[in-house]
Amino acid sequence: MTIITVNNLVKHYQINKKNIVKAVDGVSFTIKAGHCFGLLGPNGAGKTTTIEILEGIISASSGEVLYHGEALNKNIASKIGIQFQHTALQDFLTVQETLNLFSSFYDHTIAQQTLVEMCDLQDFLNRNNRLLSGGQKQRLLLALALINDPDIVFLDEPTTGLDPQARRNFWQLIKNIKAQHKTIILTTHYMDEAEHVCDEIAVMDKGKLIEQGTPPQLLQKHFSDIFIYLPKAQVPNELMIKNNWQIIDKQVEIKSKNVEKTLTYLIEKQVPLAGLHVKSANLDDLFLKLTGHSLRD
Repeated sequence: MTIITVNNLVKHYQINKKNIVKAVDGVSFTIKAGHCFGLLGPNGAGKTTTIEILEGIISASSGEVLYHGEALNKNIASKIGIQFQHTALQDFLTVQETLNLFSSFYDHTIAQQTLVEMCDLQDFLNRNNRLLSGGQKQRLLLALALINDPDIVFLDEPTTGLDPQARRNFWQLIKNIKAQHKTIILTTHYMDEAEHVCDEIAVMDKGKLIEQGTPPQLLQKHFSDIFIYLPKAQVPNELMIKNNWQIIDKQVEIKSKNVEKTLTYLIEKQVPLAGLHVKSANLDDLFLKLTGHSLRD
């Protein structure tokens, strides 16, 4: 079932009398209920503006956003939760006191024990907010986004700055939220994160939506080759030129539709295979192909 429909969304800003910037330029997509939807794009792509329109923070210049088929209105505030990328917490409150404070803002909230278990807050409920690690703070902010029991949860780059273990722990929390039949809209700068937690992704660049689908669908659509990498020093120049192989970060990149056949060819040409690395295309490769640069650029 579709929970959000975005039709021909446009947002422009008047810089001066002569110049208008289109931050969002005719974007359309749908989001299914209970899915994790990833909106990806480099800085300036228009994804933050698009998300802010969906959240009701700013209005569109034209186009429409529908929730369950109805136009966006003030009532949406009670149905969504937002974890902003940067949120200040009261320094001299504990985690428990912070949860109590935010619960008082709403008529309807999730049972606090359920919230604590869902976001894994048990071990630091009595800790001062100032003493929380990066991962603990993000888990608390996630709990605050969920406290009003929203249907839709917006997560704005929630794992930026976290160590790999904390990031993976947060991925599990996202799965826990989905298990509660909630819809998640995620922006992230980490392609492995999008590939791991998103049911569907949309890629924006220069205000336009340039691709949308599930990660497996998009990878199958855009890539038929397997990538083979060897240290540049091991591959003769004439062999690279003959086969039009590319040099990527001091490695020779070989695209192959048949890995066994390619390896046999390399052995016949007496190319040493020490340091050989074989991989399939991932979302980093997809983003580079679609936009011409890596996401974090």
